[in-house]
Amino acid sequence: MDTIVLSYNDGSILIHGGVGTPYGRWDPRVNAFRAMAFHYRDILEYLRRSRLDFRDAVLDLPPCPGLSCRVRLRPYQREGLEAWIKAGRRGVIVLPTGAGKTFIAFEAIRLLKMPTLVIVPTLDLLEQWRSRLAEVFNVEVGVYGGGEETLRCLTVATYDSAYMKGGFLGNRFMFIVFDEVHHLPAPSYSQIGEMYVAPYRMGLTATPEREDGMHRELPRLVGDIVYRVGVDALAGRHLAPYGHEKVLVELTPEERRLYDEYLEIFKDYLRRRGLAIRSIGDFQRFIMRSGGDKEAREALLARNRAVKIALNSEAKMSLLESLLERYKGEKILIFTLHNQLVYRISRRFLIPAITYQTAKDERREILEKFRRGEYRIIATSQVLDEGIDVPDASIGLIISGTGSPREYIQRLGRLLRKVKGKEARLIEIVAKGTVESRMSLRRRKEPLGEALEGGSEVASE
Repeated sequence: MDTIVLSYNDGSILIHGGVGTPYGRWDPRVNAFRAMAFHYRDILEYLRRSRLDFRDAVLDLPPCPGLSCRVRLRPYQREGLEAWIKAGRRGVIVLPTGAGKTFIAFEAIRLLKMPTLVIVPTLDLLEQWRSRLAEVFNVEVGVYGGGEETLRCLTVATYDSAYMKGGFLGNRFMFIVFDEVHHLPAPSYSQIGEMYVAPYRMGLTATPEREDGMHRELPRLVGDIVYRVGVDALAGRHLAPYGHEKVLVELTPEERRLYDEYLEIFKDYLRRRGLAIRSIGDFQRFIMRSGGDKEAREALLARNRAVKIALNSEAKMSLLESLLERYKGEKILIFTLHNQLVYRISRRFLIPAITYQTAKDERREILEKFRRGEYRIIATSQVLDEGIDVPDASIGLIISGTGSPREYIQRLGRLLRKVKGKEARLIEIVAKGTVESRMSLRRRKEPLGEALEGGSEVASE
C-alpha cells in the first residue's frame, strides 16, 4: 500500500493514497479524499489508531521563539485553565468582562509554546491584544486587520481578516484563541472554525448564548463550555461592586399620541392577518413577509416609528441632564441604540461621541483623553459594547438598546474593572408603557442576567 500523504489545500485537507477517513469525501478533481481542515487532529488520531503509514505535510508554521512569560493567575482563572486542559485543550471559558480572560490565554500560550492566532471582533481589541502580547512575551506580534498583514509566531487578526485569509493562514497555527467567541457561529465566521487546522482552541466570552440559537455550533467549532463564573461570584473582590437602577419616564403628550397611532397600525395588521409575535423567530418571519406584502411593510415601518419615539423620548434628555449633574466628577459612558441619538446628545451636552462612523485615529484620541481624565463623558452607540478598556469608568447610562441580554451584560462589563474605592452603577432609562419596557425585561432574563437581580426600579417625576 502506498504511503498516505496529508496536505493542506485552501482551507481543507487532502488525503492522498487511496485510503479514506471518517471525515473525508472523495474529490475526483484532485484524485484524493478531502476533509474540512478542523478535522486535522481527528484524522491524525484515526490514522495512528489504525496503524496506517502516512506522511503529514499539512503544517507550514512560522518560526516560534521560546515563549515565556510571568502570569500570576487568580484561583478562578487557574480553575478555568485547568478545566480547559482537562477537556483536551479545547473549549469555551465564560467569565465576566474585567475578570481577566486574557491572562488565561497568556498562560495557555506559555504552556503550549506553539504558533498562536488570536481572533478578535474589533480593531480596538486587535490593538489591545497586540500591545499586551508584545509586552507579556517580549516578541514582535503579527497582525491581520486594519490594513496590516504580517505573520508571526503570535498573530492577532480580526474575524473579518481571519475569514478572508483562511485559505492562507489555515495551516499556520497550532493554537487559536477566539476572543468574544459568540461571534464565531455567525454564518460566514463559522467557516473560520472549519478552515483552520489548529488542534488546540480556546473561546473566551462573557456571553456565549446567541438569540439566533447558533451558539449550539460552538462545541463543534471550539469545544464545550468547560468553565463558567458569573458576575455575582466575583463582584466586590475581583470586580468592582455595582448597583443597577431602572428609571421610568413618561412620553410627552404628543409623543404618546404618535406612539399609540403608529403601534395601532402594526397591531391592526397582525389582528387582520391572524398573526402573533411571540418570539424572535416570529418577528424575523414577519420581516421576511414584509418584503412581498405592501401592508406588512407599512405595518413594520409604523412599528419602527413607534419604537423610535420610545427610544428617543424628550423626557430622557431631561432626565439625562439631571443624571449628568448628579454624577458630576464620575467617569460616565452613555449608551444608545442609534447613532442619531448619540449625535443629538453630543450636540446638546457638548460631549464627545463615538459611533461606527468615527475614524480610527479620532476614536483612539477620544478614548485616550477619557482614560487621562481630559474627557469625563463619552456618548456611544453599540460600537463600544465590546473592546473598550477603561478601568475607572464607573457610571453607565443606557438611554436605549435592544432586548439582547448580551448587550446588557457587555455594557455592565464596561464598568466592572476593579479600582480601589470604585462602585459601579448602571442606570437604564426606559419609556414607560411602551415596547421598550418589555425589551428591558427581556434583556435581564437568565442566563445572562444572573447578576442583575436586586436592582431598584424608580418612576421618574
